[in-house]
Amino acid sequence: MNFTADAPPASRPVPNLLAGALALGVHVLFVLLLVFGVSWQTHHPAAVQVDLWQTLPETPPSPAKPRPPQPVNVAKPEKTARPEKAAPVHKPVEKEAPPPKPPDIALEKKKAEAEQLKKLKAIQADEEKARAAAARASHEKQLAEQKRQALLREMEAEDLKQRVAADAAANEARLARLTEAQAAASRQQAEVASVVGQYRDQISAKVRGNTRLPDNLKGNPEVRCLVKLLPTGEVLSVRVTKSSGNPAYDDAVVRAIEKSSPLPLPGDRAARAAFVPELSFVHRPKE
Repeated sequence: MNFTADAPPASRPVPNLLAGALALGVHVLFVLLLVFGVSWQTHHPAAVQVDLWQTLPETPPSPAKPRPPQPVNVAKPEKTARPEKAAPVHKPVEKEAPPPKPPDIALEKKKAEAEQLKKLKAIQADEEKARAAAARASHEKQLAEQKRQALLREMEAEDLKQRVAADAAANEARLARLTEAQAAASRQQAEVASVVGQYRDQISAKVRGNTRLPDNLKGNPEVRCLVKLLPTGEVLSVRVTKSSGNPAYDDAVVRAIEKSSPLPLPGDRAARAAFVPELSFVHRPKE
């Protein structure tokens, strides 16, 4: 638009800040939508398959058209044969790449199941190894316990054997001591019996020497008397325990015993025990 010098200058409208802000916002929104739409719809171009030919394929020659018969007598200049047109070369058609096949969900699922089965087998193998190791450890522990028990039994058997041997030796020694003691006691008893017999004979001889037999005594009557003695051999009392049937003979024996006091006694205490405190005295006139 051309303005003349005489025309008054046109007044420009006052800029509206609100309108400018709205316009700027619309542009920004448009740019965002454009960027988002392009990035959302962008996809990789499909692969194109191209066949390359090293040489052009041979085209079959086109069949020649039959010429019309020419009159013999007319001489006409021969026409030059036109070169045959070459057959058009057919360019190989570029095959479009097939669209990418969607992922085979069944195959992926089968692969996932196979992987999971493989993991499960590995876990089962580890568990079996752990169980086998635990079983071996338990078996070894049982064997060790059995060996320990067997060793303990052997030790107990050896200890029992030693105790039995010690007891047998002790019993044998005790039996030997007992046998020896019995033998000693038997020897002592025999010695005491021998001493007692000797002193009985001495007492009998002394009493017989002091006995005054009655005149009417017949046979060999026996009289038994119980004589109480002191350890010194002195007679305390005499009592007839079994009469001979002849009172005179009985009284004569009693008076002879009292007259023989003190009676001869052995010095050994064991032998003296056969006479003190009481002595059973048997007297026969002819013995």
